[in-house]
This record gives sequence, C-alpha cells and structure tokens, in this order.
Amino acid sequence: MSRLVVRPSRLDDFDDMMELADLSGPGFTSLPVDEELVRKRLEASMKAFSGRPDAPQQGKFLLIIEDIESGNVAGCCAVKAGIGLTRPFFNYRIITILQSSTVVNRRFSMDALVLTNEFMGHTEVGTLFLKKEYRGGGYGAGRLTAQSRYLLMAAAPDEFGDMVLAELRGVVNPDGISPFWEGVGRQFFEMDFQEADYHSGVTDGQFIMDLMPKYPIYVDLLPPEAREVIGRCHVDGIGALKLLEWEGFRFERVVDIFDGGPQVSSPRDNIRTIRESRSVTFEMGVIPDSAPDALVSTDTLGNFRVTWAKCDVSKPGVVTLDAAVFDALQIEPGHQGRVWVKGQS
Repeated sequence: MSRLVVRPSRLDDFDDMMELADLSGPGFTSLPVDEELVRKRLEASMKAFSGRPDAPQQGKFLLIIEDIESGNVAGCCAVKAGIGLTRPFFNYRIITILQSSTVVNRRFSMDALVLTNEFMGHTEVGTLFLKKEYRGGGYGAGRLTAQSRYLLMAAAPDEFGDMVLAELRGVVNPDGISPFWEGVGRQFFEMDFQEADYHSGVTDGQFIMDLMPKYPIYVDLLPPEAREVIGRCHVDGIGALKLLEWEGFRFERVVDIFDGGPQVSSPRDNIRTIRESRSVTFEMGVIPDSAPDALVSTDTLGNFRVTWAKCDVSKPGVVTLDAAVFDALQIEPGHQGRVWVKGQS
C-alpha cells in the first residue's frame, strides 16, 4: 500500500497550506501567500465536502495529500465545481484572421488574442502542488494527486459541470518575470506580474474587467519574447500537462491572460479515470503478489479518501484489500467504493 492518502482538507491544515503557498513560487495564482484567503478556502472546502456550499454548483473542494507514516502534508489539489458564476473567468482565445486584397494580390492569416468570458458553469481542476521530496521517488504521488480529482467527480457527478478545464502556469522565470505579461499585460495594468497575479488571487477580479483591453491584440505585433511563450506551460507543469493529455484533455487555443499559459479541457464523462473506474464493494483478505496496483477510493463526499493499493479484482463487483488499506481509507469491509486499475487499458 502507498504511504500517501488523499483526503478532504480541514481547518487545522492552515499552517501546512501556508507553507505550500510559500513553496509554490511566483505565478501559482491558485496558491497565493495570503492568510485570509487560505482560511476562506479551507472554510469553503469544509462546506463543499459536507454538502453545504455557499450556492449550488459552487463547491470548492480542496484535497490534501497526507503522508500516513509521518503525518506530514505532502501537497494539495482542488476542484472548483462551477467557475464563472460569481466572478468572471477571463481568458484569451487565439483566433486566426484572414487578410486579403485582390488589388495588391496579397492573402495571408494572422493570429489575434481576444478576451473571453465563456466558461460559466464549467468545472475546473487545479492547485496541484507537491513538495519536492514527494515528486518521483516511487511514491506515485503525481498520479494519485491528479487522478483523485476525477474519482471525486465520479463519486458525485451531479455536483460538477459537464465540461472540465485546467489552467497551467505559464512561463515565469525564477525572478518572477513573465515574458507574456511584460509584452501584453503591463501595457494596460501598469503593474508588475507578481502584483497583478496577487490581485487576481485575492480580489473579485473587477480590476481585470476595468483595465483589460477590449479589442483584439495582434500576436505579430508583440515582442518575440512574448510570442514565443503563448500556450507554453512552466517547466514545473510539464508533468501535469502530460497527465492531463493522458486523461483526454486538449488544448483549444485558450490561454491565461497574465502569463499566457495553456488552458486544456475535456467533457467530464470522457476523462479517462472516470471512464475506466468502476463502483465496487470492498472486502478484506490476503492479496496475492501478482495483484495489480490500483487507485481505490471511497465513493461519497463526506468521507472521500484515495490511496494506491495492491488489490484482488478477480471477483465481479468485488475488490479485495488488506487491512492496512481499510485503515487508510477509514472504512470497514462491505463498504461501497471505487477502483481504477493501473494498466487495465
């Protein structure tokens, strides 16, 4: 069994969340170093997991990755059930404009950035961050963290939108400078990237509506440094992007308005983990050495937990786990849950 388990966040995770926010670095908009915002996120998550979000389709589920052996928090991830319902969700869509003139016999195309707010009610997955010591090293932490979000959706599909999207952090250098921001955003906001990034995380977004350009921006008119990073993700996000693509997410020429990072999306029911997972009953028993690795989860919001485990899946509708996995999931034999078997497809 894995030493890591994914569980709902609690109010007493505050200090650990502040540490994760500090470690995440510049450009990680969903983890700003702001005590009031972190407290609000923990409170909102508690309401969401208890089935009492502030409004329908506005649950904000914050998941914690916990090291069972040490009790330490290894990372976090989140699911926002419905975005764009209480504050705008702005992006740039890249459109292609055809230019032609018969008078001078010229015909060519140009890309332009158009400000959009078109994803109301979509579900967003994000805030995926792991401490360095849990990246790689045989923990399976990246997949556990990423796929736990889809198992959460499978457990309560009515809580989430039909379309799911993810924004990936764009190119930002170690000094916190975003080439895209320097070429675009700074011209309209007259502030540096980190200040704009902070305001985006802690305000209602009205300043974006007030200051963003209202007309298309021709990509060819931007500095080369800005053009080159449009739709590219931060080096630390390459692994996350590959996992999203493996799940079926695709880049649809939509990018972040601050750092130019890519947005990818998929119909919820087409996400691989959701399609391939199945509802089962858990029983306790001896697990053979040849048993496959699988993600096993509880199947309700209130006690939602996920971990990696060796399990016997030879019986239809039943999965056999050992006692340690029952302890990690905090359930008893006979509990209904969900399983996704690695390498099954």
